[in-house]
Amino acid sequence: MVYIDLNMVRAGVVDHPSKWPFCGYNKIQDPPSRYSLIDRRQLMRLLGSDNSETLSVVYNNWLENVLRKGGHVREEKWTQSIAVGGKFFIEDVKDKLGFRAIGKKIVSAGDLYQLKESIAPYSCDFNNKMSTLRPKNSFD
Repeated sequence: MVYIDLNMVRAGVVDHPSKWPFCGYNKIQDPPSRYSLIDRRQLMRLLGSDNSETLSVVYNNWLENVLRKGGHVREEKWTQSIAVGGKFFIEDVKDKLGFRAIGKKIVSAGDLYQLKESIAPYSCDFNNKMSTLRPKNSFD
């Protein structure tokens, strides 16, 4: 989730997630009394927090640490993959894609796995298709 909250920081729109009203950061720091979109119990479990009050502190410290270490910069594994996660999760995603997963490959990225599309280079044979293009692209 911290990576989602950092999207607008990465894009240069804001310098801190608290300044973007549509991210989860503000909902974690000041949760609404009703109709929350964030499952705080699950988030507490994932972050190792034992109560709701420490969740805000733990999450804020985690995010500030990421910002301080420069972790808010774009990471290819998150932005150029179909899916990122554990091996079984990635295999399940690929299986659920069915025929659409043809040509997709599972790549190990340290403790995570990625489902990626193979990037095919452009063909070198442009002779017939590009013969009308000129080096100088202007009207004479």
